Amino acid sequence: MPASRRKIAAFTTVGAIPLALTALSASPAAAHGTLGDPASRVAACYAEGAESPTSAACKAAVAEGGPQALYDWNGIRDGEAGGKHQERIPDGKLCSANSDEFKGMDLARDDWPATKVSAGSYTFKYKVTAQHKGTFKLYMTKQGYDPSKPLKWSDLDLSNPVATKTDPTASNGYYTFSGKLPDRTGRQLIYGIWQRSDSPEAFYSCSDVTYGGASSAAAAAAEPSDEQIAADADKSTVDHSGMDMGDSSHESHESHNSPSTKGGSGSQPLAETGGDSTTPYIAMGGAAALAIGAAGLFASMRRRATTPGRHGR
Repeated sequence: MPASRRKIAAFTTVGAIPLALTALSASPAAAHGTLGDPASRVAACYAEGAESPTSAACKAAVAEGGPQALYDWNGIRDGEAGGKHQERIPDGKLCSANSDEFKGMDLARDDWPATKVSAGSYTFKYKVTAQHKGTFKLYMTKQGYDPSKPLKWSDLDLSNPVATKTDPTASNGYYTFSGKLPDRTGRQLIYGIWQRSDSPEAFYSCSDVTYGGASSAAAAAAEPSDEQIAADADKSTVDHSGMDMGDSSHESHESHNSPSTKGGSGSQPLAETGGDSTTPYIAMGGAAALAIGAAGLFASMRRRATTPGRHGR
């Protein structure tokens, strides 16, 4: 085998292996939204400023978990939920979805920034940075809920969701859908679950609300502006470059760039392109197969080159 051909085969093999390893290190994208109205804890605290929030509860959350959780405001998720929310998220960890990064959101306090509400119809707005097919279910705490104690699944009225919506259409950066708030008094909490239908991944949020304004002297909850999100994009582990605030016909796919889930970004979410949670792994298998095939070809060519009687003819 001529030296030039041996070099080509070697470079092919060596070049394919890093490609396969890179693909194998990739994983599905993460972090795609949170309740904007009523504003979730993480959204309300981020709106106050990730490094120096103004309310006592948000200051405590940053002291507990650091400011990165607020920069990653749309990242409270479980990539393997598959509808098994109560099995995978223990009591006391509902607002963080059992994520250490967001542990500050689980602090049991009665002074979280809150939204004033009343019983009756309510239009919910979910701020979204990547669209996916799936179902939203929002639950209210039961009368008698004590915000000074860790939130438990039994605190939620799971039999009577205040809103349910499947595959809503995003417009101007929001999924908007209607629901009905029950009769309550004092401080309550709305727990949001968005379970994707094209993937096991689910997203979670906790929104503090008060009925009739009855609460401790807590700040009013507000969501971050698009300008704030854009200005802090380089501080987030989430790529917001595809965020679409004005044209719901443009689908975007955000990629999570944390060290454990770093991967490339695409132009469309899997839900809109017809892919599913297995799509990235198919690509990984293809890259690995290329590397293995190239290695086998190189070995075969070497054997042929060293077999007696194959030269000098």
